[in-house]
Amino acid sequence: MFSDKDIKQIQSKGISIDTVNAQVNRIKNGMSYSNLLSAATIGKGIESYGDSDVDGFVKAFEEKKNDLHLLKFVPASGAATRMFKFLFQFLKNFNPETDTLKTYTERQNDSLIVKFFSNLESFPFYNEVISKLKETVPHYDSLSEAKKQHEFVKTMLDGNGLNYSFLPKGLLPFHKYDDKVVTAFQEHLFESTLYASSNGEANLHFTVSEKHHEYFSKEFNSIKENLEKKTNTNFNVSFSYQKETTETVALTTKDEVYRKEDGSILFRPAGHGALLENLNDLKSDLVFIKNIDNIVVANRNVEVSKYKKLLAGVLLEAQETVFSYLHKLDECQLEETDLKIMLLFLRYRLNISIPAEIENSSIEEKIAFLRGKLNRPIRVCGMVKNEGEPGGGPFWVKDKNGDISLQIVEFAQINFSKTRQQELVYKATHFNPTDLVCGIKNYKGEKFNLTDFVDPEAAFITMKTQNGTDIQALELPGLWNGSMAHWNSIFVEVPIETFNPVKTVNDLLKPAHQA
Repeated sequence: MFSDKDIKQIQSKGISIDTVNAQVNRIKNGMSYSNLLSAATIGKGIESYGDSDVDGFVKAFEEKKNDLHLLKFVPASGAATRMFKFLFQFLKNFNPETDTLKTYTERQNDSLIVKFFSNLESFPFYNEVISKLKETVPHYDSLSEAKKQHEFVKTMLDGNGLNYSFLPKGLLPFHKYDDKVVTAFQEHLFESTLYASSNGEANLHFTVSEKHHEYFSKEFNSIKENLEKKTNTNFNVSFSYQKETTETVALTTKDEVYRKEDGSILFRPAGHGALLENLNDLKSDLVFIKNIDNIVVANRNVEVSKYKKLLAGVLLEAQETVFSYLHKLDECQLEETDLKIMLLFLRYRLNISIPAEIENSSIEEKIAFLRGKLNRPIRVCGMVKNEGEPGGGPFWVKDKNGDISLQIVEFAQINFSKTRQQELVYKATHFNPTDLVCGIKNYKGEKFNLTDFVDPEAAFITMKTQNGTDIQALELPGLWNGSMAHWNSIFVEVPIETFNPVKTVNDLLKPAHQA
């Protein structure tokens, strides 16, 4: 159904016609919702450790880390626009000639703007904005309070001002130490020295948008020398973009391929699941994954970083057992007792359900089953107690083949029209803060092809607007959801203090972001 011009466009992006047709069919057929069986809880899918056990795992990791190539992987392509949503509304709806903050707040029922202006000097960017204001608005000091407030926000966000809304979160002023202001990007570099470095080197990989790459590079070059001296660490920083080959088509509400005004097909970024391709290009022994906005001020970082070492220690212990079992399976000198021990490890350590027929199968069949289940990437994910924060969580899920597994499930994957599914969500005790440590090499030291372990059924279909037209958009299975569906997973409880995202600019006022 595609014209020669369409085919040329599709192929120029490195995408096959079959892939595009599969995307079209997936949107037409609708989403496959996850079938939740129960929420994962402490002792039933989530492990919890006391202080002595935590210290043991931390020590084990620290003893082994210099023999490993460690890397910190930070998704950092998101623009900061959403952080400033209520400030954009303020610029649009606030009339400094006739409004006061009080009248505006009452009319718009906006408590966020009150908190923003009540704590203005506590924001790390305050001095930079004031300096810019006095440069561009010479009579600023003589303005009315309403006009000062309007000009302050305008200078922050406007392209003729500091243009914060254009910048990615990683390059915004995030924390302030005395008179020094640092970005989230710089904080991630510092944090990596606390747990994701070995032999005096820290390796970090940031996924960024192409338009922001030069700004990240400039920032890195400006802080590298001083930070290396301060931390006695050499930083190896690399960047990548979401690949064009991961982009997806969209359909109109009439199930027709959406086209731009020039008749060409609209291809859209396919969500954070597209970053699996970027992760798949890396070759480290252990990869820590953490979002760009989940970062704390330095004096809190030592305690937070302890739990990254805990996750890594848990992974290394599990991985060591997995590797030893796989080597034994290769030797084929095994007794029934050996296989039973391995099956118990699968069930109780890696949370893998064992089909009833395996119990009574032959040694050869058990070996094949064990090898297939053990020889997979491993991830250890931190889980925090649910205190009302939005986001996906850990659940026991049954797939269409009847297999039960432990998964991180986003709300968009849950069919809330089904009462039972809704009840399970409300009973969940923990949620996913996106805090992972990943083992992406097999027992022979070879890197897994991570695309082999994706559940394509876990793709997202969402309604979006394109130039005023409603479209059905397709996102690839989420990076820590369907993209890792067939990894071996261990979930570990970590303190809520390890989760400090910045969703709105006001989150920068929380203690974790105030030095």
